[in-house]
Amino acid sequence: MDSIWQTVPVIAHSQILARSLKHWTGRDLLAGNFPTAELAEKIFHAPFVLVSHGTEADPVLNYGNAAALALWEMSWVELTRTPSRLTAEAPNREERARLLAAVTARGFIDDYSGVRISKTGRRFKISRATVWNLLTEDNRPCGQAAVFDRWEFL
Repeated sequence: MDSIWQTVPVIAHSQILARSLKHWTGRDLLAGNFPTAELAEKIFHAPFVLVSHGTEADPVLNYGNAAALALWEMSWVELTRTPSRLTAEAPNREERARLLAAVTARGFIDDYSGVRISKTGRRFKISRATVWNLLTEDNRPCGQAAVFDRWEFL
């Protein structure tokens, strides 16, 4: 798992995550200016949770840093095969769908809170999450991401 951040696709995706957040919010994912591979390493090992999914009809997670993998109790392979809707319990999926629609329309939202569930059924509430649209270098939508550093197990 530790070397996941070293792969070319993950390094490229790390750039998309950081560039898109800056585009929508004006904020940096991490303070500082890092070479691409170093940015990928730093966000993979960051003390915050960072996840993203693609643009499929039923979006599948395509990135999770070490904190996300630990929180959802999944390996990289498991996470990147999981439809993102399954990170929320069934009763919370409608609320999650509304959130993602609002992000699609506005570009990002700040201060999102909601209950999520790990692979083993452990429930946790996330707080103060930023959720934003991901854009390719030529500004085409390529998914959505979320970052947060506050959660509590329920």
